[in-house]
Amino acid sequence: MPTIADPIRVLVALACLGAAAPLVAQDPAAAAPSSQPLRVFLDCGRCDFDHLRREVRFVDYVRDRTDAQLHVLVTSQGTGGGGEEYELFFLGQNEFANRVDTLRYVSRQDDTEDETREGLTRTFSLGLIPYASRTGIADALRISYEAGDEDDEAARAVPENDPWDFWVFRARLGGTLEGESRQQDSDLEGSFSASRTTEALKIDVSASGNWNEERFELSNGEELISTTRDYDIDASVVWSVATHWSAGFQVSAGAETRVNQDLTIRTAPAIEYSVYPYEESTRRQITVTYSVGPIRYDYEEITLFDRLEETLVEQELELSAAFQQPWGEFDVSLEGSTFLHDLSKHRLDLFTGLEIRLFRGLNLDLNGNIARIKNQLYVPREDVSDEDILLERRQLGTDFEYEVDIGFSYTFGSVFNNIVNPRMSEGDRNFF
Repeated sequence: MPTIADPIRVLVALACLGAAAPLVAQDPAAAAPSSQPLRVFLDCGRCDFDHLRREVRFVDYVRDRTDAQLHVLVTSQGTGGGGEEYELFFLGQNEFANRVDTLRYVSRQDDTEDETREGLTRTFSLGLIPYASRTGIADALRISYEAGDEDDEAARAVPENDPWDFWVFRARLGGTLEGESRQQDSDLEGSFSASRTTEALKIDVSASGNWNEERFELSNGEELISTTRDYDIDASVVWSVATHWSAGFQVSAGAETRVNQDLTIRTAPAIEYSVYPYEESTRRQITVTYSVGPIRYDYEEITLFDRLEETLVEQELELSAAFQQPWGEFDVSLEGSTFLHDLSKHRLDLFTGLEIRLFRGLNLDLNGNIARIKNQLYVPREDVSDEDILLERRQLGTDFEYEVDIGFSYTFGSVFNNIVNPRMSEGDRNFF
């Protein structure tokens, strides 16, 4: 629901044509009203665009930002209660240049997809009013107020005495079974998580596991059975120290067949600095995080270094940045880890994601990661069998790994895209 809590105040603000906007560098009253509907470029990767076009019909939606009078950028992040907080930035262009308004909508954990979609649609509509009222359709706009059910409002408000004390729990269990006459694959997986989030403290506990068995009948009649397991338990506590600082502590335990680990236990305190205040994280964020602590390894097989178990101290440093701006999105992180007893045993990972509008209609999409690997202490001493290599039951020794995905997209034609036609389609899939 919008964070503007009192609907009466919403109407007063709208009647004043956005006088409460947080950032107004130019009064739109000074602009001559347009005879056409407001042209809007909606920039939201997690919105139901078809639904918004059906429900909000007093504007023209354009497919290119440069054709719009208003660019609406929508970002989102999960809330401590298991819901989603959407932040809508209304960025004026042309006659509305330099005007920026912001609205927020927060869904609950138990909201259905339709309820979340309707709440986001209401918030989107409210933000459009101050701009649309300066166009040729202003005389056709009507503002109505519908009093909400008191019980429903009380249910959405945070109670003074929360019986769950802000804790949220999630559990999942599932499995698959598939096969043919000479092949069978069984998979069982499950997860559990518990979290408590407040402004001052965040607690997360999670556990997940996966068991997989594959059976193959070979050409000589023999049966090959491959079994792998992977489980992980994590617990972390993070304190909000200041506007730009956080401190935390993490404990984790796990096992994974592919990396020859029968049991791994790690504890590490951590500290993080954010260049921008944390409340700006939905649009821009640059952080530096450092952690150090002991880690215990129990291996399934003796390693290249003649170890079946060992306890070491590991440190990690991560630099990350994320931006969601009108020109596109950009994410990058550089992670480095090393063992204190031998700095040559280290790993460096670079992750990057870029979506940028180069010019009208042309977008560049780039995603990739590359790693320098010098810390594979877990590689077994014995040669890995061909079966394990083909079934990827064991990770092979390597100095690096990489993955790159690059693409361009170009769109041209009509700048308007108001029409929704779902005929002979199922969801996002066309019948033909």
